[in-house]
Amino acid sequence: MQNWTMAAAGEFDLDAYFARIEFTGDCAPTLDTLTSIAYCHALAIPFENLYPFLGQSVSLDLSALQRKLVDHRRGGWCFEHNLLLREALLALGYEVTALAARVLWGGPPDRITPRSHMLLRVGVPDDPQPYLVDVGFGGMTPTSALLFSRGVEQTTPHEPFRVGDIDGDFTVEALVGDAWVTLYRFDLTPQYPVDYEAANWYLSTHPSSHFVNGLTAARPAADRRYALNNRRLNVHHLDGTSERHVLGSADELIECLRRDFHIELDNPDPLRGAFDRIPND
Repeated sequence: MQNWTMAAAGEFDLDAYFARIEFTGDCAPTLDTLTSIAYCHALAIPFENLYPFLGQSVSLDLSALQRKLVDHRRGGWCFEHNLLLREALLALGYEVTALAARVLWGGPPDRITPRSHMLLRVGVPDDPQPYLVDVGFGGMTPTSALLFSRGVEQTTPHEPFRVGDIDGDFTVEALVGDAWVTLYRFDLTPQYPVDYEAANWYLSTHPSSHFVNGLTAARPAADRRYALNNRRLNVHHLDGTSERHVLGSADELIECLRRDFHIELDNPDPLRGAFDRIPND
């Protein structure tokens, strides 16, 4: 287990987290519990970048994560999701190692990109096999724990996934339609808070960051995935069909965030004022 923790004794509110993700199952640190928590978290807490798009800072402090994702029922991106989940898993007795990945989504698998994504390697007591858990990869977030076993197609409540290999690194791949797509590559080097702080600051403030210049949100439901890319809403059903919509006004966008992503904005006025900045592509 890594020798750092974000939470002091009693600081992390596990009960509030469980209520937020509507998890009511057994809390014993088993594979079934791990898989259930990953599924419930992914469906309940959306991926979204409203803070950086609106020029607000993204804090990775545990109290800020709980306040935003749990108390205020908002979403966030990979660092926020997986740091919060890490605290819950540690509280339950799992062994958790935080890792960093290079996002490749749709690009060549040998392309070298920054380590801008967070994921977790989780050990289950009395189980020799480690598992990969990631509740923060946007439109293709795995909705189950994955075996660290290269080349094995693994069923999840949504798409099949597999762990692959490239030049000794691990990859995570998803079956999209009839093609395997590499989402990201990573190794097993443990990461610490400073590693995520640097990437988090860059993605949330740099003028060329796509999280600063555009709007994105994603959430899986039991039978579909919702994906918002700027003004385009895509709904991908598990039967292979898709719906595509263009949001023509700020009111449509705010309603879409509420209805499909369960994001209730305390004050929607900043988003209304920024609507014209959202690329219309």
